[in-house]
Amino acid sequence: MDAIDFGQGADWTAVAALIQQRQRDVADRVAAQADPGVAERAGSARADVVRAPERGASARGAVSGEAGLGAGDAVARPDEETDASGLTAPEQAVVKELRARDAEVRRHEQAHAAVGGQYAGAPTYSYQTGPDGRQYAVGGAVSIDVSPVDGDPGATISKMEVVKSAALAPAEPSAADRQVAALADALRAQAVADLAAERSQNVDMRL
Repeated sequence: MDAIDFGQGADWTAVAALIQQRQRDVADRVAAQADPGVAERAGSARADVVRAPERGASARGAVSGEAGLGAGDAVARPDEETDASGLTAPEQAVVKELRARDAEVRRHEQAHAAVGGQYAGAPTYSYQTGPDGRQYAVGGAVSIDVSPVDGDPGATISKMEVVKSAALAPAEPSAADRQVAALADALRAQAVADLAAERSQNVDMRL
């Protein structure tokens, strides 16, 4: 089963290459419709699962190996005042940013999962512990099944429409999300070509 992870801020070079390959496959299949034996069956190519690294929670950078705010962003000084929870003003600012990031990540990934339905996995998250001791989601991913429906181009067309909708479901789709939508478009185009070839063969057989 082909699968792609919707991850935020990822390097999607591998996905872009897969899209280009799918688009070449569509062109080859359309050109080969006059001689269906030349074309391979749709979906014979399989994509590897692409894991997407999570985006950092703050533009100020991230600690190596950990997405989000660096530990040095909110270091208390002895002369700094603290609130009732014991947090300094810089620490409170970090917590505020982490809360906002957590809400953004969860909305984004849940939108993918809700629209993707049976083709989408449950959201997974990476966390960072804030100065208040709580964990906040600072990155996430949703796995989506992008494999064509074997032997059924009509079902593949419907499936890829769902995949594309899931990719673009968040209010602000990322560049990675748009790459997945482009992949769904390429797979759908390939299925459309396959369906047209099938219908042409059926007409020829009746004649």
